[in-house]
Amino acid sequence: MGYLAFSEWTQIFLILVLLYLAYFDLRTFRLPDIITLPLIFVGLIFNGLTNQGFASLQDSISGAILGYSGLWLLNSLYRALKKQNGIGMGDAKLLAALGAWLGLHALPSILLIASLTGLIGGVVWLQWNKQNHRAAFPFGPFLAIAGIIELLWPQTIQTLLLSKLA
Repeated sequence: MGYLAFSEWTQIFLILVLLYLAYFDLRTFRLPDIITLPLIFVGLIFNGLTNQGFASLQDSISGAILGYSGLWLLNSLYRALKKQNGIGMGDAKLLAALGAWLGLHALPSILLIASLTGLIGGVVWLQWNKQNHRAAFPFGPFLAIAGIIELLWPQTIQTLLLSKLA
């Protein structure tokens, strides 16, 4: 049996943290800063200091900034229209962490996968809990699963979509 490389151990660590965050969000509707904030910084450090990173440092920084600010802006617009939050800032921090680890170019796939699975999962969640369509449901698990998919199979969605268009 061979030894796992540093990057493979890092993938395992990241997957375990993302699974824990998905579970925690499902149970509590919260993504704790004590995990999400260090996850952002460790992703930036990993990509900046190792030659086995998943993205360049510049791509990692851009991914973290755009991941957070994109969901922050979306929530701000929703709050201006509806006078209530539409998405939690824990979700924005989780997307920033995924951007820090996987880079800016991974964010469209992560958001697409999370949105599609979130639509399906949200309907199931609301039916299961016998709630109406206005009830909240956690989005973090869908971001976490999308991040795992992008980590293990990078740019699968773009490849599938582009192959169908060609």
